[in-house]
Amino acid sequence: MSLKGQTAYVTGGASGIGRAVTAMLVEKGIKVYIADLNKQGAESVAKELNDKAGSQVAWSVGVDVTDWDSQVAGFEAAIKDLGGRIDYVYPIAGIAEVSWLPNRPNQKGFVKPNLSVWDVDGTGVLYTCAIAIQQFRRQEPNNFGSRGKIAAVSSVRGLYACPAMPVYSAAKFGVVGFVRAFGKFLPREKISINAICPAIVKTGINIGRSNWYEEAEKLDLVVKMESLINAFESLLGGSDVSGDQFAHQHDPQQ
Repeated sequence: MSLKGQTAYVTGGASGIGRAVTAMLVEKGIKVYIADLNKQGAESVAKELNDKAGSQVAWSVGVDVTDWDSQVAGFEAAIKDLGGRIDYVYPIAGIAEVSWLPNRPNQKGFVKPNLSVWDVDGTGVLYTCAIAIQQFRRQEPNNFGSRGKIAAVSSVRGLYACPAMPVYSAAKFGVVGFVRAFGKFLPREKISINAICPAIVKTGINIGRSNWYEEAEKLDLVVKMESLINAFESLLGGSDVSGDQFAHQHDPQQ
């Protein structure tokens, strides 16, 4: 059954995994709304896709995923421009670990922790899911019998903790836990949610760490983007999978 005419909403769609997912969706005939903090980047990607297609297949909006009102405004714009229905939602926006707590034994008083990674990678994802689920519950099942599908990005750090990445690991574990729990409840409402858990993928999330990918590639640890996109693609259309996580680590045969 064709996917043409279906619609999707992608956070973090201006770059990295989000951009690759957006391109794949458009290739499948799905119209996509790109939401990103980098509004100009989102506009650029949408223009590129529209120019290539020769018609409007992508829209863009500036959204701060840590801000509930910003997320609601972005999603409402998508509902309006996409004709009142959204079939797929992808909470992909994320940031890498930052120093959350200074190590200063001689410091007086207490320093408030930097929880920006939790805000984006944890709370931001749950905000997107909360909005998507409310919208899906208002929609009738489509030709595939689905009211809507969510594919969130977690990480292998949400399956195997990294001591040097405590807040990032906590946020990604939270996404996996949420998907495993609620993803087994939602199918009774004809809604599904799953988590994609990649290892090292070459994106801009580690910008500023110039040797990160070079060292990972030397150790043959980088996952190809194509492999990751295949996982997203497998959840389209008539897939009835929900409450699962897809771990993508390096495959020597890739």
